[in-house]
Amino acid sequence: MAGSTALLSALIQGTQRPVSIDGTTLTGSELLGAASAVASGLHGRTRVAVNATPSIETVVAVAGAVLAGVTVVPVPPDSGAAELQHVLRDSRPDAWLGAAPPAVAAGLPPGSTPLEHLGVDVTARASYRPVAVADDAIAFVLYTSGTTGPPKGVLMPRSAVAAGLDGLAQAWDWTGDDVLAHGLPLFHVHGLILGVLGPLRLGCGLLHTTRPTPERYAAAARAGATMFFGVPTVWSRVADSPADAAALRGARLLVSGSAALPVPVFERIERLTGLRVVERYGMSETLITVATRADGSATAGCVGVPIAGVATRLRDEHGAEVAHDGESVGQLQVRGATTFAGYLNRPDATAQAWTADGWFRTGDVATIDAAGRHRIVGRESVDLIKTGGYRVGAGEIESVLLGHAAVAECAVVGVTDADLGQRIVAYVVPREPVVDEAGLAEELVSLVGAELSAHKRPREVRFVADLPRNEMGKVQKKRLV
Repeated sequence: MAGSTALLSALIQGTQRPVSIDGTTLTGSELLGAASAVASGLHGRTRVAVNATPSIETVVAVAGAVLAGVTVVPVPPDSGAAELQHVLRDSRPDAWLGAAPPAVAAGLPPGSTPLEHLGVDVTARASYRPVAVADDAIAFVLYTSGTTGPPKGVLMPRSAVAAGLDGLAQAWDWTGDDVLAHGLPLFHVHGLILGVLGPLRLGCGLLHTTRPTPERYAAAARAGATMFFGVPTVWSRVADSPADAAALRGARLLVSGSAALPVPVFERIERLTGLRVVERYGMSETLITVATRADGSATAGCVGVPIAGVATRLRDEHGAEVAHDGESVGQLQVRGATTFAGYLNRPDATAQAWTADGWFRTGDVATIDAAGRHRIVGRESVDLIKTGGYRVGAGEIESVLLGHAAVAECAVVGVTDADLGQRIVAYVVPREPVVDEAGLAEELVSLVGAELSAHKRPREVRFVADLPRNEMGKVQKKRLV
């Protein structure tokens, strides 16, 4: 039963602090009793789908499945019929654990038998009965965002989840004395693995705010939260609400992830709270591999160093080593205890994801300095711009543009150009209506030229009302290109 005991150790050992979501609170013993009741009803099951709403039912369902050694397929509650159809056909769960999404009837694969619904009663109680589960057993099938085709099912072993959480506990001094607050979705790595299983493993309290608004984060701070998780959009809104931001001054750690935190937001949060937001980097296939440590060394735009048990390296398009000088951009590759066991039903994609010598190709490009600190430039497919013989990272240009008072948001992409190969184009969301677009565009181009190099200046600036984003707040640049 090593795998079962190791993954939710604090919950099982009776050291779990209360978990609260949307006005419902369960003590550690109540949560263990409810999860054990769920686990007792999963005998003979191997894989269940969970409609991952931001609710105590989701926490109980996931915890119960983990205790029973049953694989969980978290399903976004707003999934459309096509997405549901793909996920259900690909993962073929034995049942829905809890209520299914409204679109489930339309999402069932043609000719399939409707899935059985297994109820989740958060008031039920049962004694915990240990189940023998191997450490390499699959805990979750996490579906990717599907930016390069239909979403792929990432097979995440229990051992990888445990290693990732322990690595972050070490990096962030994360213990059972903390109270974590966040309002992130419960179907991704950030909100579910870190934001729910983290507390259940380490024993800290959890205050899920249902929605990640500045007002709710401030209320959580007044209720005693010591750690906060958020995506850049959340921290930007907190920075724009000084009174709510001030309530976070008593917190121990503010964490940002899932996308790059703009430098101006980092600086405003520090002024308002006295805290430097720590960033981290990871993906569904690797969980969190790199994180800024909770030692006061946070630097704007830097996602930190590899956590315990993880190694990273940079390679160019020919596989040659890229210098760790803080400037040279290369393809980021990782290996270690937190990596996945492959893509469900996709041996071809699994094989392509790994190098011949056993490193996972993240698809991201980054720089690493002499101290091992990582700066993510972005996705190789859209953020590494090859222009006029130069390799330019879109992220550094975006950081400069965001430093201008007139810029609320921006995204820099490379557009095919017959002369340059790619020309740099900046999409800018202004803070206020622009009277003289040509004048502001010229000003922004000059700013980049002054702060960086001449060849990194945008050839074109396009003003837009907003940027296309996915449910985690990441800008979908392929829709811009």
